[in-house]
Amino acid sequence: MKARVHIMLKNGVLDPQGEAIRHALGTLGFDGVEGVRQGKVIEIELAASDAAAAKEDVARMCEALLANTVIESYTVEML
Repeated sequence: MKARVHIMLKNGVLDPQGEAIRHALGTLGFDGVEGVRQGKVIEIELAASDAAAAKEDVARMCEALLANTVIESYTVEML
């Protein structure tokens, strides 16, 4: 079983890397890009057979290590 975790900075949190991407896109001629937010995707291979329990385990992984829940939000997708 595989889980995919999407982690993004929360709204209102400054995203300097996203701003750098937005600026670079403008210099490459992509006009009209008003904002960019960047994040990360983590795929986890799990030995579990119970999807619900596995999703709970991944959420605990996010809370403990994968996401800084003060400034980041996350979603867990079971594949």
